[in-house]
Amino acid sequence: MENRLNALLRLALKHNASDIHITNKQNEIAIEMRIDDDIYKVKSEPKDIRLLKYLQYLANLDIGNLIRPQTGQFEWVVDDKIISLRFALIHDVRMDNGVLRILNEDIKEKSESLILDHPQYDSFKKALLKRTGLLIFSGPTGSGKTTTIYTLLNGIKNRKIFTIEDPIEIRFDSYIQIMINENIGLTYDEAIKQVLRHDPDIIMIGEIRDEITAKMAIRAANTGHLVITSLHAGSSKLAIERLLELGVEKGQLRNVLIGIANQRLYKLNNSHKKIAVYESMNDEDIAYYFMYGKLPDNFKDLKKRIKDAIAKGYIDSKEAVKDII
Repeated sequence: MENRLNALLRLALKHNASDIHITNKQNEIAIEMRIDDDIYKVKSEPKDIRLLKYLQYLANLDIGNLIRPQTGQFEWVVDDKIISLRFALIHDVRMDNGVLRILNEDIKEKSESLILDHPQYDSFKKALLKRTGLLIFSGPTGSGKTTTIYTLLNGIKNRKIFTIEDPIEIRFDSYIQIMINENIGLTYDEAIKQVLRHDPDIIMIGEIRDEITAKMAIRAANTGHLVITSLHAGSSKLAIERLLELGVEKGQLRNVLIGIANQRLYKLNNSHKKIAVYESMNDEDIAYYFMYGKLPDNFKDLKKRIKDAIAKGYIDSKEAVKDII
């Protein structure tokens, strides 16, 4: 199985695939790869029937409890390069479906290659220079929120950084990473409590999902720390509304909020690289919104930012059409 897994990973890396899908339907195996948001079939082999079980073993899943959806992580060496992988398995009455996510080391590239709009990049860097506050990156699943946060963190020097994640997507040596494990009681709020005892400068919270985590993030930002996090929301102002819905007190949120970005991820024209397009609220935009309940007339929302990226030739209008109609 090692050789087969190596062959599939080499193929995936060659074509910049993000995921390998493996489905077992009545002992018939189908293998597919996701490349630039499209699915491509891969020719299967008879021995692939054992591949799902092998991946379950590598990801340390509970083989005796396959009814419950499970996820695990492991590292694998391909041609002397260490690859971080996440394997998720789900079972229904007809089939087993596994997805092997390649947690690509390319995330360690400089932020400038992801953020082509340099005024926005400068705005993010300015926010990161602050000693306290809450910086939020929002957007739907797959919009590159975690990638943006990682690349920005990698540009920070001489500050003590802790990350709290579920799961850890890429491992870095430059900061301390804690993975949530609810089975042993290590939830987001408990992890935040523990990290606050270790004199951090910056706390990265992988995602705000519930009321407790939202309030703990506000508390951490209110007690002299810079907190960076992600949130599922369709726009920057909807990220504010989402936090208020989660029970965060409006005055406290206004006091700590230093920036919000909402983003989408696209393929860069004539390249395999991805770039992010951002709508971002700075200090002045945030103050205006809390005062008047709307954004300034000169605020560039996400649709305008996407149209600018198309006009500059960064992205293809066909790829972005769903976000600008």
